[in-house]
Amino acid sequence: MPTFALLIASNLFMTVAWYGHLKFPDARLWVVVLASWGIALIEYSLAVPANRIGYASGLSGGQLKIMQECITLAVFAVFAIVVLKEPLTWRYLGAGACIAGAAAFTFVGRN
Repeated sequence: MPTFALLIASNLFMTVAWYGHLKFPDARLWVVVLASWGIALIEYSLAVPANRIGYASGLSGGQLKIMQECITLAVFAVFAIVVLKEPLTWRYLGAGACIAGAAAFTFVGRN
């Protein structure tokens, strides 16, 4: 559970670092790059322990990556709706369901 919580927190920061600047189209590029790097440092400070804890508790590297990607997509979907004011259409929901189904194969049959 700590791995999951840390990955959610890290993805919140990374989504803001990668996409938050889109709300400020007039900001200078070097400013948004430096701001994004600063935010990404926080993300790394959460993601690295999350992966170490998860790996030590028996998750494989592949499982950690798939978990991180699914969390990334879920966090981004909320960010896109709330911050960027983009609609969540049935196509995105269908794609998300397919990705979740594909991710489930990574965890099937774990000992």
